[in-house]
Amino acid sequence: MGEAGIGWVAAIIVGGLAGWIASALMKTNTGIFLNIILGIVGAALASFLFGFLGISFGGWIGYLVAGVIGACILVGGVRAIQK
Repeated sequence: MGEAGIGWVAAIIVGGLAGWIASALMKTNTGIFLNIILGIVGAALASFLFGFLGISFGGWIGYLVAGVIGACILVGGVRAIQK
């Protein structure tokens, strides 16, 4: 989260928003706590994966985009494992 340039409180807020957007896109019924976790972990996952491609996310919008993409990847992975 230090690379994104936002603090912990902002990471929780933006992570919650990213998780909520991802849950709406993926049509899941998760609560606010899981949305926050999905958004924050998803942002870290997406930043790690896109780092191999030379793409970096920064600031609020970058963290939000990375969180949504990463959370969608996480939800898709969980769905694949459950089937």
